[in-house]
Amino acid sequence: MKRFSILINRLGTTSKTGDKLKALSEYFRDADDADKIWVIALFSGRRPRRIASGKLLATWCCEITGLPFWMFTESYHTVGDLGETIALLLPQQDEENVSEHSLSYYLEKIIALYKSDEVTKKEFIINCWMTMTEWEIFVFNKLLTGGFRIGVSQKTVVNALAKNIGADPSVIAHRITGNWDPVTTEFTDLLGGESLTADHSKPYPFFLSHALPGLPADLGEPQEWQAEWKWDGIRGQVIKRNDEMFVWSRGEELMTEKFPEYFLLKDSLPNGTAIDGEIIPLKDGEVLAFSILQTRIGRKNLNKKILENAPIGFIAYDLLEWEGKDLRDQPLSFRRSILEKLVAEINTDSFKISKVIPFTDWEELRAVRENSRAESAEGLMLKRKNSKYGAGRKTGDWWKWKIDPLTIDAVMIYAQKGSGRRSNLYTDYTFAVKDGDKLVNFAKAYSGLTDKEFAQVDAFVKRNSLEKFGPVRTVKPELVFEIAFEGIAASNRHKSGVALRFPRISRWRKDKKPDEINTLEDLKELLIQYG
Repeated sequence: MKRFSILINRLGTTSKTGDKLKALSEYFRDADDADKIWVIALFSGRRPRRIASGKLLATWCCEITGLPFWMFTESYHTVGDLGETIALLLPQQDEENVSEHSLSYYLEKIIALYKSDEVTKKEFIINCWMTMTEWEIFVFNKLLTGGFRIGVSQKTVVNALAKNIGADPSVIAHRITGNWDPVTTEFTDLLGGESLTADHSKPYPFFLSHALPGLPADLGEPQEWQAEWKWDGIRGQVIKRNDEMFVWSRGEELMTEKFPEYFLLKDSLPNGTAIDGEIIPLKDGEVLAFSILQTRIGRKNLNKKILENAPIGFIAYDLLEWEGKDLRDQPLSFRRSILEKLVAEINTDSFKISKVIPFTDWEELRAVRENSRAESAEGLMLKRKNSKYGAGRKTGDWWKWKIDPLTIDAVMIYAQKGSGRRSNLYTDYTFAVKDGDKLVNFAKAYSGLTDKEFAQVDAFVKRNSLEKFGPVRTVKPELVFEIAFEGIAASNRHKSGVALRFPRISRWRKDKKPDEINTLEDLKELLIQYG
């Protein structure tokens, strides 16, 4: 745990990719294999389930320290992070009392205790706290609460592993995907190049695009590029091997059972097929709004009404495997030709291929892009016709050319402190629009401002707080911001009656007064037009 804690400290105190790569490379060079496999698991989303709630951890901390719960709560609101608050409040241990247990020891204990009673869990956790340094407690708490988030991309982890074992990063990226368990998987087995027959479900790393930085004309000749709609759904892979079918999300979540509409593909797709595409609301071959898909996400039981009201289909983008052969090194045009024939043969409304948009020059395509929302799309994808299918986010061959977001001017009415490096600043805001002589909150946002602007807003909040509700402060409705968002949908869960897709602060409107903000009626007009 000591070595892992040092790694997390190094990763968390630098923003330089090179420094993070060096820290990970040195860890993979020196750590035990049992710990290495867990680091790969943690950085690829394979975290153990929580064995104790945040409230229980806070209660046990108060018992040890003798602090009243209200004082712990105030400390938590100041620090902004539960794991860090507990680490700061617990008594410091002498070096001779610090345990030398490994990362794998703690994680396997946490997994084993999942179904144990509260007394057993409490005894284990408190004993760990009493035998750790402050920083180790902090890291341990993050593992306990499932809040383990460090600013390290999976690409950096892959590159560090590739550097240590002397393999190509794309090969490593593929080997660490799939349905493997860090408790039962050996480090050497995971990275030793076992064939796909060992895990029939194994997906390929997704090829991701960057936002187009300039004008499409900068890309060169239009005939070298393929244009498609950028659909708004869940990126996924449909795989059939060994007479079994698997559906994976981009986040490497196995979602086969969540989409029974895809079961018909089990009989239609030949073995040895892997298709990249979009899990999306689809009815009679027409794409529906993303908000319909949201009614399916997270549901454990899918009744007949849900399946009828939120029909799901698959729009195929690319063919990654065919007849058991990896096609990713073949040019896009070759992969596309086989995919078109396959989709045509299956011929069903719930399984479509992403339509290629014909164009002769970039200005013509720009005009097409302006019609994206009418197509329920976010913009366009531009793909070089001779491109290979890469792993992760690479620059050059695939670009997303999104339409401009929708915007609304609103006033800030609530503020809350952020987390991590912003835990001492009010950076999490709630915004409202006018409804007659009232203000109605409609969105939260915590990104889009510079550090200097966040500091200025924080100072305003501290000077102009009206009421306090736990960590939330009601503030004078004086600061106006432009809120950008990708989509809008009706919502019974929100007081305003609408829910926004990816809201964020576009700019601070210092040129506007609160009585100049938009109205609830303006939001409803956008709902009619784009919802």
